[in-house]
Amino acid sequence: MSCGKHPTSNNLNEKDTADVSVYVDPNIGTAHSRWFFYTPAAVPFGMAKLGPSTNGSYGNEQGWEAVGYDERHQSIEGFANLHEFQIGGFLFTAMTGELKTTPGSLEHPDEGYRSRFDKNDEIARPGSYQVRLKDYDIDVALTATERVGFQKYTFPKSDSAYLIFDIGNKLGESGEVKDAKVWFDKATNTIEGWVITYPEYVKKYQPNGEVRMYFSGSVNKKPVATGVFQSEKVVEDKNEIQGKGAGLYLKFNTEDKEEIVIKTGFSYTSIENARLNFAKEAKDLDFSTAKNRAEKIWAEELSKIKITDSSKQNKTKFYTGLYHALLGRGLASDINGAFPENDGSIGQIPMDENGKPKFKFYNTDSVWGAYWNLTQLWALAWPEYFNDYVQSHLLVYKNSGWLGDGLANSKFVSGVGTNFVGLVIASAYQAGIRDYDVELAFKAAYENETKYLNRNEGAGKTDLGQFVNQGYINYVPGWDTNPNGSGFSVSHALEYSYSSYAVAQFAKALGKDKEYKELMKLSDNWKNVYDDHIDFVRPKLASGEFLQEFDPFEPWAGFQEGNAWQYTFYVPHAPEELVAKMGEEKFVKRLDSIFSVSEKTKFGGEEIDAFAGVKYLYNQGNQPNLHISWLFNFTDHPWLTQKWVRKICDEFYGTEGIHGYGYGQDEDQGQLGSWYVMSSMGLFDVKGLTETNPSFQIGSPMFDNIQIENGYGHRIVIETKNNKPNNYYVQSVKLNGEPLKENSVPLSTLKKGATLEFVMGDQPNRNLFKTE
Repeated sequence: MSCGKHPTSNNLNEKDTADVSVYVDPNIGTAHSRWFFYTPAAVPFGMAKLGPSTNGSYGNEQGWEAVGYDERHQSIEGFANLHEFQIGGFLFTAMTGELKTTPGSLEHPDEGYRSRFDKNDEIARPGSYQVRLKDYDIDVALTATERVGFQKYTFPKSDSAYLIFDIGNKLGESGEVKDAKVWFDKATNTIEGWVITYPEYVKKYQPNGEVRMYFSGSVNKKPVATGVFQSEKVVEDKNEIQGKGAGLYLKFNTEDKEEIVIKTGFSYTSIENARLNFAKEAKDLDFSTAKNRAEKIWAEELSKIKITDSSKQNKTKFYTGLYHALLGRGLASDINGAFPENDGSIGQIPMDENGKPKFKFYNTDSVWGAYWNLTQLWALAWPEYFNDYVQSHLLVYKNSGWLGDGLANSKFVSGVGTNFVGLVIASAYQAGIRDYDVELAFKAAYENETKYLNRNEGAGKTDLGQFVNQGYINYVPGWDTNPNGSGFSVSHALEYSYSSYAVAQFAKALGKDKEYKELMKLSDNWKNVYDDHIDFVRPKLASGEFLQEFDPFEPWAGFQEGNAWQYTFYVPHAPEELVAKMGEEKFVKRLDSIFSVSEKTKFGGEEIDAFAGVKYLYNQGNQPNLHISWLFNFTDHPWLTQKWVRKICDEFYGTEGIHGYGYGQDEDQGQLGSWYVMSSMGLFDVKGLTETNPSFQIGSPMFDNIQIENGYGHRIVIETKNNKPNNYYVQSVKLNGEPLKENSVPLSTLKKGATLEFVMGDQPNRNLFKTE
């Protein structure tokens, strides 16, 4: 891929067929990773997301802790079929010998059906996975279509070979099981079932809500016996069981190297739609063809961005990051357009003239921080997905009256108790992504910033009334957020200021002057929590006075997942005003020193912990910090953005199981991966594409040549000269052959196709972009 000629045209009339997916390593960062992180047997944005589970049956206490697959574990309990934020379901596996119906533990694998495995026998790539279960001499292979999972088990010769279907137990982030059912039809050799779970975040944000999952599958061999189980209680010669803990097994006589394949359709609405998804996508599809199709889809999607570079490590970081960006936030609607509504009913997406749904409905983690990575990438190269994402949230709004933050089958799972969906909708509109009811979208976004009476907790911002009415939020020690104040009062005020600004620009674009002025006034509220005497943001009490006992290093005291050192730079909508308020010289010196010190801890700490960096000066491993290295572009030292962004890409990101995205830090459904993708291409918008004519600020492109199929029928070419490893600094840059006069490029220009030419060097060009 590094030897082809550079294209002379920005039109997409030529294709480079090199398979860049060979640079994806799904095992990077799998130590201490989240439930949804490791699902190699899936297609981009798919519903069926299959992967091995080493400790998924352990569940997690608060709903967010690392669980599922861990690089450091040495046994596999089975293969889970659904992995989303707060959604996990249907563990299948195989074994030989004496039947076991519980998974056992990592410490004592022989107690259950889990098996040891060897890393040398594991092959994970985009679209497929395979491994050998050493304890049973069984080879396992997984792949998927959008809504159908394939599991192929190659058995040894045995008269006691089993397939295990553990349906009714907690799995990953699913929470406790409320009810489950599984049954086998001997006449058709089909197995079907459902499970109803109560995830921890649903308990918090939508009490009495529940998540429903359904499956319908076929097995290509008749069993010699069947049975059901609940934990260790086994009932032979029975084909159906209902209740918490429900499971079913099939027993076979197998020849050596005999393959048994399970094909399973999934749905979040009904058994009937699981059957339909199966029939339409995979009824006549064999495993090999499905695997080839899945891998081809990944190769095509990943190839929308082609990079030329001599470093295999950099290519691996880039394409693994892009893979995670396209893997997260999966499909939740059926092939006929049915989808789960927030109120528990089944909704229907409108159909087009060809009888196909006009868009798709998606599950999603919260979008806290996603405007500094995912949405920028979607707007650039995957606008159709971005549009469907907006449509998904508008469906929930129409059904419930509120925009949800995170969604698990339309149920509110707010994540951190904020809500940036209005900002994301506004940025989609500004990016020209508008194939939805724009007036409805604005109404939803506007209410998200201003509506606080009887606010649904699942919509986040339950402290919004104070922000709107008094201009700040009362600091109340602790972890709670409610109409009386919040333990995260400062960070919330900063975040609401930013999202108010974004929706204000949406109002401006639509000619809604009254709402524009109202929202712009709210966007200035960040100044009310800024202490001019010390140049830090600081908690305020109900009296209006700043908190006296104040340590800017202390996390969680007024700041969600961060501290004052980090959050003082959280004014992304008005960086020029923040620089002026602090003073440019002080701003640059403070920020530069923060990165100089933080480099010693690889920009986020080396502890294996999701919150490793919350007490530090800087934390690349979490959302509130992701724009900070780009703020030098709003000062007279833009070359420091070029330097520090490049160093973060080189040092925070790794290619190992433990050192991948920091050290076991929180890769929220592709955010840290897509940050690397955007930053390594030298394109990033601190304002999150919220201006009426959004643009990308210029950074330091890492690669010799970058070609982007931009999602609008044109190509963006980014070329660099003299781009050696330590040549961080941009010496000159041309846009379509002309010197670039500003330190940014409009998205509208890039959408038409463009060529950017950079010359790099090892010393800053301090006069670049300066005007007389």
